[in-house]
Amino acid sequence: MPQPARWILPGYDPAEPAALALAAGITEPAARVLWQRGYRDGAAVRRYLTPALSDLHHPALMAGMTQAVARLRRAIDGGEKILLYGDYDVDGTTSIVILLKAIELAGARASYHVPHRLRDGYGMRAEVIERAAAEQVSLIVSVDTGIRAAEVVRRAGELGTDVIVTDHHLPEADLPPAAAVLNPNQPGCGYPNKNLCGAGVAFKLAQGLLETLGWPEEKLRRVIESFLKMVAIATVADVVPLTGENRILVKHGLDGLDAVRNTGLRALLEVAGFARGERPSAEQVAFRIAPRINAAGRMAEAGDVVRLFLTTDAAEARELAGQLHTLNQDRQEVEAGTLEAVLAECLREPVTEEQAGLVFAGDGWHRGVVGIVASRVVERFGRPSFVLSIDREKDEVQGSGRSIPGFHLLDALESMPELFTRFGGHKQAAGVSLHVDRLEEFRTRFNDYARARLVPEDFVRRLEVDAHLDLGELNDRVVADVLAMAPFGHGNPPPVFVVRGVEAPDGAVVWKEKHLYAKLRQGGRGLIVKAWNFAERAAEFAPGKRVDVALAIEEDRFAAARGYPGWTVVLKDVRASESGNQTDLP
Repeated sequence: MPQPARWILPGYDPAEPAALALAAGITEPAARVLWQRGYRDGAAVRRYLTPALSDLHHPALMAGMTQAVARLRRAIDGGEKILLYGDYDVDGTTSIVILLKAIELAGARASYHVPHRLRDGYGMRAEVIERAAAEQVSLIVSVDTGIRAAEVVRRAGELGTDVIVTDHHLPEADLPPAAAVLNPNQPGCGYPNKNLCGAGVAFKLAQGLLETLGWPEEKLRRVIESFLKMVAIATVADVVPLTGENRILVKHGLDGLDAVRNTGLRALLEVAGFARGERPSAEQVAFRIAPRINAAGRMAEAGDVVRLFLTTDAAEARELAGQLHTLNQDRQEVEAGTLEAVLAECLREPVTEEQAGLVFAGDGWHRGVVGIVASRVVERFGRPSFVLSIDREKDEVQGSGRSIPGFHLLDALESMPELFTRFGGHKQAAGVSLHVDRLEEFRTRFNDYARARLVPEDFVRRLEVDAHLDLGELNDRVVADVLAMAPFGHGNPPPVFVVRGVEAPDGAVVWKEKHLYAKLRQGGRGLIVKAWNFAERAAEFAPGKRVDVALAIEEDRFAAARGYPGWTVVLKDVRASESGNQTDLP
């Protein structure tokens, strides 16, 4: 059940978004949202609503790109053996596919290595490098990994193998001694978009490589655009901000998902329930496509994902996609069991105000789901949290953490590096490995670090409200303008409107035991809203009681398919109206 949130209300002079609406040719409710989000003139609004591929930053702006492209071209032209070293999540596997295809288009072939989450753990390993060197590999390109693998890269150099590191995770003070390092977050890199995911960085290298092939401009544009489907899926899955350049990548990539030619991706869309010609939204990518891709790395072999996207055999693609679907179902069951174990521990020892940072650990918890469970813990308790799996035979504890706004998870880990055998990540997500005898010290020190930086208000769910709205303003044109702000996701959430002084004359109706819907009335206008997992708060819609509601407008393709308007309104929160509880609405 969503807990009541602290509403962060907008502040603007109503005349300003009204003028913006005229300048941009959009409705006032949409203009209020865009004004609140910092788009203050018609040109800025148009660039936001219709992002152009021509606005992508040139790859050469990224530090190390010239050296990386030159070394990769030398390997291709010289017939050298090339190995792509990836990661086991969506970002890592799609990065491999992107560079494999680019290298193939440049006239060469490359092999690839995807680590096994349980056997190998996260990051580059020296034994893989040594094996590659023994097989005469002279160039290794890391994707979505490697920025904190200085010792492994140094070992490759000793064996005569060059390494190009492409990554987006935050670096250590010293960069790996590689032939080139591509990472917009490395010191001295002037690349404007610091929020590229790993596949975004790999795409920039692919783009840089393809620009050396002398193709006509139109062919180059078509091929580059074809890569954006994979980039979009990875960008959404890796939960990086969907703003600026990332918004361009995702919007154009999603637009291409209604006409997919890749046999494996087509099969994956089908098992995820998308008909041919149907275009998934960013939210659908996050909840229906990405989990199936991630399931391979969590529960089995992530290399199956690469094979899926490379195959041209429809039967093989259907089989591999079906396996991912089954693995995702298995993942859901294991995840539910682990979350139940965590919550049972919280019943025995309830979370208190003294606990600002949470660490849960259990024997044999599946390492493939602990990151997802950590996200669920954060949602429930509003605190940065780690969920760890204990392997006492190996004297090893491994797992993942997730954070809340305003708390930098990697900074927390870097304040206590001596506790870990390995760690890495970024502001909102991180992973750790440590010995069993350091677990309690980690739990204590992580909580102490969080307590020194967080206050009780930080643990309360925040709801950012974009704009005020009267129900009488809501119509199809307003809805179209609001939905044009998609793709929605991290950094660009669906707009939230506050509607004041509404009444539910008939109360709320509980639906499927967990959800509810209610018909709201304000003045002469009525509106039916849905509320997911709100059943326990149905009493807040008592007849005769005025409430303020926070609402979001969402696309509803099922309704559209049945001939109804293709949108719905979803309740995000409710509270007693600031205008009182009189029932004589105007």
